[in-house]
Amino acid sequence: MNLIKITSLAALGVAIAGTAAAQEYYVGGSIGFAQQNDSSNSGSTGAFTTGNLGDGSTLDVAAGTSYGWETEFDNGTAFSGEFGARYGNGWRGGVELAYSGSDVDTHTGVTLGGGSIDAVDAAAIAGSATPLGVTVAAVVADGQGEITNTAVFLNGYYDFNTGGQFQPYIGAGIGFASVDVTYQPSAITVIDDSETKLAYQIKAGATWQLEGQWELFGEYAYRATEDIELDNQLFPGTLDIENTQNVFSIGARYRFGA
Repeated sequence: MNLIKITSLAALGVAIAGTAAAQEYYVGGSIGFAQQNDSSNSGSTGAFTTGNLGDGSTLDVAAGTSYGWETEFDNGTAFSGEFGARYGNGWRGGVELAYSGSDVDTHTGVTLGGGSIDAVDAAAIAGSATPLGVTVAAVVADGQGEITNTAVFLNGYYDFNTGGQFQPYIGAGIGFASVDVTYQPSAITVIDDSETKLAYQIKAGATWQLEGQWELFGEYAYRATEDIELDNQLFPGTLDIENTQNVFSIGARYRFGA
């Protein structure tokens, strides 16, 4: 288990342990942008026969043959809402519902059996009996599709300078995310599937106390799930997709007295 997961589990313990000693409750929401990190997709095929390789021949692909490619994403949007409690001595915890979505920018570097097939006629992977006159690389470069994350986190935080107007903080959380992925390069559906996975995050931010019960905040969060394993719709096989992101957001909280 890596350091981020350990930190997130520690935050979970803080959030649970402090519920009985809550001094103040709050609700908050934020909006921001999600920088979805590139994915090195990798998987293995089932047994199948390719389409035309461009020279009239086909290839029998054995079950378990490795394949993959790189996917780059555009920056997307992120939203979240949280209900939380402050426990005193700088500690607080909350339950957060978070959503993010990013479009696919492009795919590159398609491999099959450990070798590049970028220069092969796209009929090979499309299952066409006649050449399409365009390479695999050209087809996948048109990166249509998207990835969305809908997650629930149990978070723990530590606020510094709690008596001041400006209060930096750090935090971490653990939970689950439903991840939906669509890869449709050149309108050819390759992946259209979803899976729920363990999710975790680490945070750093700052709160600005306003008059009355309101406060503003800005924060950075690194979020990740375990790799998403989805079924290939184009030919038999599964594909593991990396799912990590950097989220930058601003928001507001309203405090209730305990």
